[in-house]
Amino acid sequence: MEGTKELITTDAIRSKVYILRGQQVMLDQDLAEIYGYQVKNLNQQVKRNLTRFPEDFMFQLTKEEVELVKSQFVTSRNINYFEGQEGGRRKLPYAFTEQGIYMLATVLRGELAE
Repeated sequence: MEGTKELITTDAIRSKVYILRGQQVMLDQDLAEIYGYQVKNLNQQVKRNLTRFPEDFMFQLTKEEVELVKSQFVTSRNINYFEGQEGGRRKLPYAFTEQGIYMLATVLRGELAE
């Protein structure tokens, strides 16, 4: 877990909300940043508590859905989001609905999640 005390504005959070499958969602990498976690560690906590995240709380994006929001990703240095390990991801991201975000806060440990 990375220690961060930076103030997060509502505009910054709004910019990380996407509409996918007719729902407002936030992606795992954005939530990890907000909560001060590495994406890998955040997803590991989710997998340990998978029964708490039904489909209406969380779902994994398809490659087509990634293309819809890819232009807004700033963490990938590669042209192809999934190329290599230098700034790219090997797995499709997870999207969390409002209920999923609340559940995520209950399974994460740390000041920001609480």
